[in-house]
Amino acid sequence: MEINKVVNVIGAGLAGCECAHILASHGVKVNLYEMKPNKKSPAHHTDLFAELVCSNSLKSEEITNACGLLKYEMGMLGSLMMEAALATRVKAGAALAVDRDKFSEYITKKILENKNITVIYDEVCDIEKLLGTVVIATGPLTSDTLSNNISKIIGQEKLYFYDAAAPIILRESIDMSVAYEKDRWHDDEKGDYLNLPMSKEEYDVFYNELINARSADRHSFDTIENIVHFEGCMPIESMAKRGEKTMLFGPLKPVGLRKDENHKPYAVVQLRAENKEKTMYNMVGFQTSLAFPEQKRVFSLIPGLENAEFVRYGVMHKNTYINAPHILDYNFKLKNKVDDIYFAGQISGVEGYVESAASGLMVAYNILFGKYFEGSMFKEETMLGALAKYIATENKNFQPMNANFGIIKQSDTKIKDKKKRYEIYANNSLNCIKELKNELENIRRRLEK
Repeated sequence: MEINKVVNVIGAGLAGCECAHILASHGVKVNLYEMKPNKKSPAHHTDLFAELVCSNSLKSEEITNACGLLKYEMGMLGSLMMEAALATRVKAGAALAVDRDKFSEYITKKILENKNITVIYDEVCDIEKLLGTVVIATGPLTSDTLSNNISKIIGQEKLYFYDAAAPIILRESIDMSVAYEKDRWHDDEKGDYLNLPMSKEEYDVFYNELINARSADRHSFDTIENIVHFEGCMPIESMAKRGEKTMLFGPLKPVGLRKDENHKPYAVVQLRAENKEKTMYNMVGFQTSLAFPEQKRVFSLIPGLENAEFVRYGVMHKNTYINAPHILDYNFKLKNKVDDIYFAGQISGVEGYVESAASGLMVAYNILFGKYFEGSMFKEETMLGALAKYIATENKNFQPMNANFGIIKQSDTKIKDKKKRYEIYANNSLNCIKELKNELENIRRRLEK
């Protein structure tokens, strides 16, 4: 594959290694910059590439699970992460878990042995000094120096340092016999918000469980105090602990949200559409630091959310990421720049190990073949394409996103059985990936002639 200049990949995490490996396997010369071992972020402890800093699980292997489908798609396209995971897996039921040290060792060895990859152990401080295409894959704990440089290039207001986000729920899992559409004070039948009313008895149960729920374990550098100070926001559980009625003057305020003149709720939880298709809804004002199982347990006590399916749990943690819809196109490429600058990994606005590696894979293929396609080469029917579309689609309330079936292009087939419906999505997706592989192979053959 002919690429005129060396591709510079900054960061040897999951996204950077995935991107470098795909490029190098197609004959492209790559400079892979990694600041370890000279400098480490607070979360890293080894000198290895693709270090897993939290869980050793890569989530479900089931094809009817969104992350499971994403892994199948990546495997079909030559993913190094998937190769390493299958070679170093440990038993974990339906999940794909790995021996974290052997996993990182496997990827590090593959990268170092590749003759098309030159590893440069140095911190990049000025992106614009690098010649050729640049891929920024520096992760959620990007160094202060590089963060300042990125801010200079994209604009200070488009780079975030803390992720204080509320849970996101699939609409199909919300009990619509309880919820009603209405904007505050508006008398229209339809509105931009779904409203979940609570009686005093229901509120009291929810309140008591919320203030006694267990918080997530945190790194020493990742304190709630820092996030609250930076964002000017407060976890919903901290607000509740200020007083039994505090939430009633905040996100659960019922004023102006009566369903009709005979309706008088004690409290109302509002859900705001997360995408134009209204397949996902955000719990307004529910940024939280509760452990994920506790969020599922406590928030399911809210009337209408008894069977809620969370596509993303609320988080409050240190996480450098960009306002992707404003500055990236469907190829993860910076808009309106003469130079080719791409973002990959969590800094691009995806969330999770697999999603980070997936973005690196997509960036590599976009560099290699993007010019031969109009728009994204990854169709919206695939989980890869759905993530790319989410990243690039205008969204006033953009939050980093995991793979989930709420973002994939919905089938016209109306099937109530969720597992069967997801099987249809998965089959459509894998057929699209097969077609893409054939198309890429045809392009390669034409270029070799």
